[in-house]
Amino acid sequence: MMDKKRARVWISGRVQGVFFRAFTRDSAVREGITGWVRNLADGRVEALLEGDAERVDRMIDWCHQGSPGSRVENVQVQEEPFQNEFLSFEIRYRMP
Repeated sequence: MMDKKRARVWISGRVQGVFFRAFTRDSAVREGITGWVRNLADGRVEALLEGDAERVDRMIDWCHQGSPGSRVENVQVQEEPFQNEFLSFEIRYRMP
């Protein structure tokens, strides 16, 4: 059994209005990652990723590259205790 991991990721740069959330969701689904992604009012994107540690790490690497049309300037990662909280990966549309 693979190690499980949960990571909260904040991505800054040109990451809103460039389909960043949709590409993040598609990449997460391909990786078998659960969680969510949302835009923040300050212009960043936040994602919460859960799954096999190696797959979560690949998603974090993907966040450094971003979607076509995006320009990632910074990625902050905070690991959290794995909770197995989600059944799927979704785009959240409400900004906190």
